[in-house]
Amino acid sequence: MTKTLVTGASGFIGRCSLPFLLQAGHEVHAVSLKKNPDINGINWHQADLKSGSQTKRLIADIRPTHLLHFAWCTEPGVFWNDLENNQWVQASLELLKTFQMYGGERIVFAGTCAEYDWNEEICSEEGTLSRPATLYGNCKHELQLKANTFCEKYQLSFCWGRIFFVYGPHEHPARLIPSVINSLLNKKTAECTHGKQYRDLLYVEDVASSFVALLCNKVTGVVNIGSGESRMLRNIIETIGEKIGCPELIRLGSIPSRPGDPINLVADISKLRRESGWSPNFDLDSGLDKTIQWWKGFI
Repeated sequence: MTKTLVTGASGFIGRCSLPFLLQAGHEVHAVSLKKNPDINGINWHQADLKSGSQTKRLIADIRPTHLLHFAWCTEPGVFWNDLENNQWVQASLELLKTFQMYGGERIVFAGTCAEYDWNEEICSEEGTLSRPATLYGNCKHELQLKANTFCEKYQLSFCWGRIFFVYGPHEHPARLIPSVINSLLNKKTAECTHGKQYRDLLYVEDVASSFVALLCNKVTGVVNIGSGESRMLRNIIETIGEKIGCPELIRLGSIPSRPGDPINLVADISKLRRESGWSPNFDLDSGLDKTIQWWKGFI
């Protein structure tokens, strides 16, 4: 029996990975710091992974064969240069070492497109330089290099999924798509930047299913996680306005863009498709419909 431990399991992507792991026949163990979502068939654990003693006790009790690691600091507007990023590098390495010590075999960690040089419009695993411009990107890249070296030394199967842009239910309400949806559903103005940026967006269930595909198919190395399609944010925002029925409340250009925000950022996902056999289940239109419907439940 494949016994998989998922960290950050109550988070945005982690919670969505759990049903896919169950469908794949895994015995699923989920760990989180906060309250656990109610999902049948999941073995829940509560632990602070930044505590080495709690991590060791968790791994010793479960003895997982597979590890899917999402846990990190992710508060919008803060995480880019949050000093907690440094703590997560060390916590993640301790998690990896303990996993190996108790007989673990297969690891997939969540990375980020912020590891790349954002002067490149299309990012590929082999062709685009790693040149992070934030503490978050630097720490993720540091972890990728150190984890890869460790796994090579101990002959562990290791994959690093670089996530581009995710949207869907349970996303933090301060982020772009939920903030626009919530403003419009509440008949308030939606304050936005100019919206001329092009981004690669992927629905959260598709992000989760891609990670499970990587885990199950034993793909190794760095792999981009995205849609492979470039979409102008302005068009996405206006589509949300039309779907909700109040496009006149959108205020494009009313707030400044984040310093260093690139105009175009899209993933080359040919390796993901080729080596895992993965393909998305949702296009942007259906993903937005599901996201809007989910947020309507809170109005």
